[in-house]
Amino acid sequence: MNPTHASIDVGSNTLRLLIAQPCIDPSSNQPWKAIGYAHQITRLGEGLHETGKLSLSGMERAVDALREFRSLIDHHKVQAQHIHAVATAAVREAENGIYFAELVQKETGIQISIISGNEEASRSLLGASSVLHHEIRSDMLLFDIGGGSTEFIRAHNHSLTDAISCKLGVVRLVETHLQSDPPSAEDYLAMKQAALSHLDRVEAFWSKTTSAPPKQMVGTAGTVTTLAAVLMSLVPYDPEKVNNYQIESDAFYQLRDRLLTMNHKQRESIPAIETGRADLIIAGLAIIEAIMEKWNYASFTTVDAGLLEGNWIKSYEAESSAPES
Repeated sequence: MNPTHASIDVGSNTLRLLIAQPCIDPSSNQPWKAIGYAHQITRLGEGLHETGKLSLSGMERAVDALREFRSLIDHHKVQAQHIHAVATAAVREAENGIYFAELVQKETGIQISIISGNEEASRSLLGASSVLHHEIRSDMLLFDIGGGSTEFIRAHNHSLTDAISCKLGVVRLVETHLQSDPPSAEDYLAMKQAALSHLDRVEAFWSKTTSAPPKQMVGTAGTVTTLAAVLMSLVPYDPEKVNNYQIESDAFYQLRDRLLTMNHKQRESIPAIETGRADLIIAGLAIIEAIMEKWNYASFTTVDAGLLEGNWIKSYEAESSAPES
């Protein structure tokens, strides 16, 4: 029997765990068979843009979540060498990021690899591509909105063209610009303008090769999947229905207008918006709107799979191809 592997994504806002075995069902549209999954919003990166450090409370919440993850991992009898945890923007940018990783290993036995923005983008592409339709992934701009950063990945004919990671995350935008409840027009515009300034830098990066945006706009991570879930009234959440779901501009703007008129408590009452995301969804809307406006996209595709799944695939394939000792 093939060994079970565990993938952990230690994000700036959300921590996620996938415990899976390789899928041998030829009718399946993904290369893994999930046998365990968990996620928690910990806001590990809160306050980072002000202090340059991970907060004590954020680290405590993250360590508590990882203890729970470790219990589930042990329940499924995953061997230590098959646990693959990666940390992204918050941990790689924080002055005490290495301290946090050492704390996690001491408290949970989980060893975290702090990966670069480019490696994060590469693994996100690997995960998303594994479930996207052929015509979508043949020429796409994949954006991965996180708490502390957003990755912009261009792929053509299923191969990486280039990738850039920007310090544009929903936690950063909320802490910097969201002052009113419900959000004021000024708050939202400030978030969108901040996003557009980052997109100018993305386009400048693209100009080293060709600045033309890909045909398909594809989004992954919590903001995007939450919007899809709200539009489909998807309770309970079903990743299979989120993968390859199309959001047209009219539907996006109608949902944007609806959410912007609500206060925090009203947004929290929407069943498809999980606790801890009711304010962050506003910043996510601003980022997505900026992308659509900047490059004239009339729709975008949503995908649940991303960094977590790409990390599982890469880790499993690397171990499977390693020579026996």
